[in-house]
Amino acid sequence: MRNRKACLLLISCILAVLMVLCVGLSGTQKDTASAGQSDYELLARVISGEARGEPYMGKVAVGAVVMNRVISPQFPSTISGVIFQDWAFTSVYDGQINYTPDPDSYRAAGEAMSGQDPTYGALYFYNPARVTSYWIFTRPVTTVIGSHYFAR
Repeated sequence: MRNRKACLLLISCILAVLMVLCVGLSGTQKDTASAGQSDYELLARVISGEARGEPYMGKVAVGAVVMNRVISPQFPSTISGVIFQDWAFTSVYDGQINYTPDPDSYRAAGEAMSGQDPTYGALYFYNPARVTSYWIFTRPVTTVIGSHYFAR
């Protein structure tokens, strides 16, 4: 099962690189619910929604959390499964995932899909000034980037 997840992750990374090289960053916008939605586009959208206003490395870190969850047996094994898991990401519920991502969010998605992980394996992130569920404070923090804390 773990080999299958690693293989899916590798295929997603290769597809992301091919998409950037062949299509560029200015492709047509799609509704996130459409059947042809790419993992790369979806990851860029969640990065944009969750890390708008954060430093670039914070955007890569949010993408890395998604990718770390894909690999973890505790979470769904696909990018869309992780992103659309109930109550996983605020941007899904408040509609920010439907906004057009900025170029840095696309670039950060590509880096995260290529294995860049400035979080050191974090599965969670949060802004302590906006926490509404205090269980997150029980998780060991791996790093702080911008206003986000990243934790295992």
